[in-house]
Amino acid sequence: MEKKKPIKRDKNIQPLSRDHHHTLLLCWKIRKGFSKGVFPERMKTYSDWFFKNHVLPHFKIEEEYLFPVLGENHEMVKKALADHRRLERLFNDDKEITRSLSLIEEELELHVRFEERELFNEIQKQATTEQLEVITEVHKDERFQDNTADEFWK
Repeated sequence: MEKKKPIKRDKNIQPLSRDHHHTLLLCWKIRKGFSKGVFPERMKTYSDWFFKNHVLPHFKIEEEYLFPVLGENHEMVKKALADHRRLERLFNDDKEITRSLSLIEEELELHVRFEERELFNEIQKQATTEQLEVITEVHKDERFQDNTADEFWK
């Protein structure tokens, strides 16, 4: 079995990769909630908080500062933007909560993996030093503060 080499992430993009780590934990928490039979409304409350406080600001930085490195017509950027729109619709769905949470858990993980394994690597190759340094200026890499009001996943 071939061993995958770890991805060497540019230091300016590392904070966005740390965001992705916490986003993958959201997917895990939703899966855990379903496996424990937690009421979907409880998971929705947490996912709404996470979306507002973490996902939306992350999307904004990617869309305004990272994706322009490749341009809006680049196939990977088109895919990422379509993923963002789809995920926003799922997070904002208040009618079919169980279905939306299940799709968020699956699609958000796939999206993060795509960005980490493909899109960020291409951006890293194409970006100038100045473009990468702007990321550090606009993304304050503060310690992640979780919402522990209802730790339904425990």
